[in-house]
Amino acid sequence: MLNGSCLCGAVACEADAPVERIVHCHCHTCRKTHGTAFSSVTAVPREKFRWTRGEDVLGAIESSPGKFRRFCGRCGSHVMAERVAQPVVLLRLGCLDTEVRDRPQLHIWRSDAAPWYDPKIQFPEKQEGV
Repeated sequence: MLNGSCLCGAVACEADAPVERIVHCHCHTCRKTHGTAFSSVTAVPREKFRWTRGEDVLGAIESSPGKFRRFCGRCGSHVMAERVAQPVVLLRLGCLDTEVRDRPQLHIWRSDAAPWYDPKIQFPEKQEGV
């Protein structure tokens, strides 16, 4: 079971599915939406996904035709995305409360990658003040 929630805890969800593939998306829209170099997601079957709390405070933006990004209307955390006609939804790994130890399998939209992102830079385990 995968459990996830937003930063403030108002919204929560679960999916009775394993993490099968982790994807880092570098597209312009994901970078803007999350304020990061890329967004990390995993797809789960739509019928295995459910909101467990806060569906009434969810916000959504249609970022491209038919694709909706669902987020907490209180804290702004993007929890999932979906194309309503697709059999899967995309869980935002940063909002999962379940520990995921799998490694990413794929980087997509590298052509849109932030020019300042350098995957070769390594940081110490703990950083003060960051």
